[in-house]
Amino acid sequence: VQLQASGGGSVQAGGSLRLSCAASGRAFILDAMGWFRQAPGKEREFVAAITWSGATTSYADSVKGRFTISRDNAKKTVYLQMNSLKPEDTAVYYCGKGRQQFSSSWTSRDFYNYWGQGTLVTVSS
Repeated sequence: VQLQASGGGSVQAGGSLRLSCAASGRAFILDAMGWFRQAPGKEREFVAAITWSGATTSYADSVKGRFTISRDNAKKTVYLQMNSLKPEDTAVYYCGKGRQQFSSSWTSRDFYNYWGQGTLVTVSS
């Protein structure tokens, strides 16, 4: 499985970006997908996750109401729509493929067994 993240860039506070993560490999449609981010000098942290059907999603408290995760299994792509961006959202964003359809531990990095290369999001004030 290979994951290719894209869509990052530089925006002003209050702006929007949509990240994409394109996957190869047949297991994509069966597994949960997630987004994490890592700011300079900080640990990689959970942002959002979605089950294979898209019926269940989860968000970090810091992004609830501003970010939306979605997926298109036909295109093997997961998206992260980011609105009302803040300077503290600045980070490298990574997409990950979960080891299974769903788990209560999907906010943990250990739940994911494949990662994309990351895409940089910079939000200026």
